[in-house]
Amino acid sequence: MQRSRTSEKSVKRLVLIDDHPIMRHGLAQLIRAEEGLDVIGEAGSARDGLEVVGKLKPDLAVIDLTLPDKNGLELVKDIRALHPSTQCIVLSMHDETLYGERSLRAGARGYVMKEEAADHLVTAIHKVISGGLYVSESLNARMLEQVTGASRSKATGMDALTDRELEILSLIGSGVPTKNIAAQLSISARTVEAHRAHIKEKLGMTDGASLVRYAVQWVESRAKV
Repeated sequence: MQRSRTSEKSVKRLVLIDDHPIMRHGLAQLIRAEEGLDVIGEAGSARDGLEVVGKLKPDLAVIDLTLPDKNGLELVKDIRALHPSTQCIVLSMHDETLYGERSLRAGARGYVMKEEAADHLVTAIHKVISGGLYVSESLNARMLEQVTGASRSKATGMDALTDRELEILSLIGSGVPTKNIAAQLSISARTVEAHRAHIKEKLGMTDGASLVRYAVQWVESRAKV
């Protein structure tokens, strides 16, 4: 779905990529109420989102972390690689301590929790469009600690997982079989099993049953957020 309000160059053009139409509608209203901002396109999946970005060449894309066909982090990487002039902000319901830094490493310029969107999204958009980064004060403090050497401990547990491993853990917890995970991520079943082995090692687990139980509990805890 596309919409253009004005052709004035001073207006910054945005697209929304979220699989919930009601959420997109609310965000669009919030953004359009701000002078100098317009939502020119929307998409409900990563594939459609990449197509919309390629066609409309927006200044910024607001991307949900959880999309039906691909992890939002992977979409951010795709957009930054194929359309570097389009900046990205990740909007998510998930804990920023786990996904905030990952989003920035993927190429996003901001991370906003969905529950705080009404208060902070427009501010984040302006900051990113102006060339800055937007994260919460607590995440900013954590990142500064790492940069200054105040926190030099090696990543452990969930923090040690790669983006792909985290994605596979989420699919395991959602009950997706190995062959389906392989098909969804366009990788081999053997590669999925290798990732499972790495996940177990990093989480200190010795058997597959423990991994599945942990993954299910983790997915359920996220759903309650």
